[in-house]
Amino acid sequence: MRDGSELGGTVMTVSLKDFYADWCGPCKTQDPILEEIAEDYPDIEFQKVNVDEEQDVANEYQVRSLPTVVVENDDGIVDRFVGVTQRDEIEAALKKAGAAVEA
Repeated sequence: MRDGSELGGTVMTVSLKDFYADWCGPCKTQDPILEEIAEDYPDIEFQKVNVDEEQDVANEYQVRSLPTVVVENDDGIVDRFVGVTQRDEIEAALKKAGAAVEA
């Protein structure tokens, strides 16, 4: 299995980080949207980051509000979403990062 998609003969690694907290109501609204996307993009590395347990990672990504979704590739952060974000916006960022949807 590979990560990302073929871009100019190289493999681009694409990841999505979901910053959340157990007490965050909007985070619970965001979860099913991200779960759906994860099913359709099996080559994407999905990471859930509990900001209460991983404050250093949240600080590194300058997360100030929840939920926050960060889409990255080998070149760095491609897009960042704060608040509940719909599938089409996240999908557009994943494609911009070089992700390929599973056929």
